[in-house]
Amino acid sequence: MEPLAITDQEFMLFKRLIYKIAGIDLADSKKVLLVGRLQRRLREHQFTTFTQYYRLVTGNQNARELQTMVDLLTTNETYFFREPRHFDYLRQEILARRVRGDRFRVWSAASSTGEEAYTLAMVLSEALPNAAWEVFGSDISTQVLAKARAGHYSLERTQGIPPELMRKYCLKGVRSNEGTFLISPTLRERVTFEQINLTQPIHRQLGPFDVIFLRNVMIYFDAETKRKVVGHLLPHLASGGHFIVGHSESLNAITDQLVTVQPTIYRKP
Repeated sequence: MEPLAITDQEFMLFKRLIYKIAGIDLADSKKVLLVGRLQRRLREHQFTTFTQYYRLVTGNQNARELQTMVDLLTTNETYFFREPRHFDYLRQEILARRVRGDRFRVWSAASSTGEEAYTLAMVLSEALPNAAWEVFGSDISTQVLAKARAGHYSLERTQGIPPELMRKYCLKGVRSNEGTFLISPTLRERVTFEQINLTQPIHRQLGPFDVIFLRNVMIYFDAETKRKVVGHLLPHLASGGHFIVGHSESLNAITDQLVTVQPTIYRKP
């Protein structure tokens, strides 16, 4: 089936819309990606132009379809123990120096399908076996959050998980679930997920968190949106808490409320 065509004007409409909703600045090179992800929705509604679909998602009675569009355009690739140096730092520096006391809390602020949040849970479970801890995951996409809550993945996704943690925290599927694995219930019950749009003010009290992971999402934001997102998160980070971004990201010129510990790792005084 031939892909549907999109005009430059139509692409600009969706580019402005996803920027307004999610702060994502779609480069012109992403036009093919947008067509690939949305054309199925156009065919579902028997539309022949992207303008028709744009009118649908921006209509007053179509919040569900708008959310579907957001889900399709904001879903990003992730995997277990991605950029492992950050988890080493969490274990060897932050947790090793932790003073016993209150519950240790970590926020995976762009959790996607949950691999980062469950990686954090494995690290905390191993490092704090007798202490209270929790992991909170959030994302703008309801679609990926449903997958994260289920904690059910293809065995192809196990790359990066140490064998001993795989045996301890992952249940291999059998019969109809062959080829998949499930995060163990004891781990899942310590991890919660909630839909949050980081580009909007967060009015409810979620923190304080000891560590906030905001990795591999700011690469899609312009400088203004980066400042806005970080500004929304920082009130929920405890004093002395750490803020961690992806290896290709930096908070230089984004905020003056954090001090650099090492590249990509920051601390709130």
